[in-house]
Amino acid sequence: MMTLDQIPLGAPARITRVDWDALVPEEAQRLQALGLDEGADVQLAYRGVFMTRDPLAVEVGRMTVALRRIHARAMQVELVPEPVSGAGA
Repeated sequence: MMTLDQIPLGAPARITRVDWDALVPEEAQRLQALGLDEGADVQLAYRGVFMTRDPLAVEVGRMTVALRRIHARAMQVELVPEPVSGAGA
């Protein structure tokens, strides 16, 4: 299984599992309030350039959320195939 910090930039993915115990309760609550929970469709929009690769920018719906890599590592994801546009036209 891959974690949110490992997906390629721009690749659509779905959160399949979150290890809430790995996060501070207040941080976990904030992430859930932002929609970063199991079943959410996400896309990695930006990865930091320095050694820690922080911050990450994650698109959730129409919102972009900045995350630390440690938070993204607590979220397992699966890649979602992109729909083929214009098929059959």
